[in-house]
Amino acid sequence: MQSFMIVRRESTTYARLGLLRTRRGIVHTPAFMPVGTQATVKSLTPEEIRATGSEIILANTYHLFLRPGPQVLEAVGGLHIFMGWDGPILTDSGGFQVYSLAKLRQVTERGVIFRSHIDGSLCELTPESVIDLQFIFGSDIVMPLDDVVGYGEPEQRQRDAMERTHRWLRRSIERFQERTANMSAEERPLLFGIAQGGFDATRRQQSAATIAALPVDGFAIGGLSVGEPKPLLEAMLAASLQALPEDRPRYLMGVGAPEDLWRAVALGVDLFDCVLPTRLARHGALFTSSGRIDITSARFKFLTAPVDETCDCYTCRHFSAAYLHHLFRAKELLAYRLATIHNLRFIQNLMQKMRAAIAEGTFAAAWEQFLAAYQSTENAREEAVLLEGEE
Repeated sequence: MQSFMIVRRESTTYARLGLLRTRRGIVHTPAFMPVGTQATVKSLTPEEIRATGSEIILANTYHLFLRPGPQVLEAVGGLHIFMGWDGPILTDSGGFQVYSLAKLRQVTERGVIFRSHIDGSLCELTPESVIDLQFIFGSDIVMPLDDVVGYGEPEQRQRDAMERTHRWLRRSIERFQERTANMSAEERPLLFGIAQGGFDATRRQQSAATIAALPVDGFAIGGLSVGEPKPLLEAMLAASLQALPEDRPRYLMGVGAPEDLWRAVALGVDLFDCVLPTRLARHGALFTSSGRIDITSARFKFLTAPVDETCDCYTCRHFSAAYLHHLFRAKELLAYRLATIHNLRFIQNLMQKMRAAIAEGTFAAAWEQFLAAYQSTENAREEAVLLEGEE
């Protein structure tokens, strides 16, 4: 079974329209995956997630390993049954969470030893155990354990992490092939490799070329959006993409701001995930066609119009901006749900517009039109929210 097919390439950029085939359905690319870290996209039911236009979601191996644990997920029949989602699920390996959340972590050639951020217990993840966990979960796209470094780390640490990520990937592939040896092409999950390389263009290209030469179903670009300036992120992304073949999907991990999605799609990225739309929503920062707004601001207290009159989400079809303002001011739980529905639908509408523009050969014009209308007028909220370290 061919897992990825490019339907159309855009002539003025590197944007491409594609179909990603998984054992639980087709994903139309470019696509955005809402983040359901702990088997839930916070505050939404699976039906509400689907209604936003989402075809695939992301869950996280690190968090599910710690809670509820593989024993629970195995007993209930896997992650899809557990959370009531029947579409494709990509499970991140947990490498980034070990880097960002775990205390007293120790990276060895065997794997990662760390203390749980929940109860302080000593835990270990290895390339093999991470693959095994994702088979217990029933993941449709499996991600290998990688060694993640932050922005500003020493050059040698960046190089060591890249090389270790490559060695771990080879071990992951070996375990994955053992687990899928008796599966048909229709039954087996997909395995992506993760390209790293820190913040050096040559290393980025080297890592991407190494991953591309291995038997993986797709390519993830990791280790970006970890505090670096956006021009550097774009340069490192471009360097990685230059070394990747076009026959398999490219997944940019952890990027989800609307303007960044347009830019990355123009460079040839097919798949995204990010906590930003849902996390911002819970803090009252909402996307609109003219830019991001802070719904808690007093200027929305009497506004009877919806948050965005061009939006077709459940929230904008049923409630006023004044009502959302009231819910956030009163700290009502419904605020989080309605805001999350809106932000996710905004992003999925954006992805639909990109796909349509690629199909029509008007991507560059559509991108320019978006940028002319969209102004990130309240970006200070984004940085403050991201620094809080919640999921």
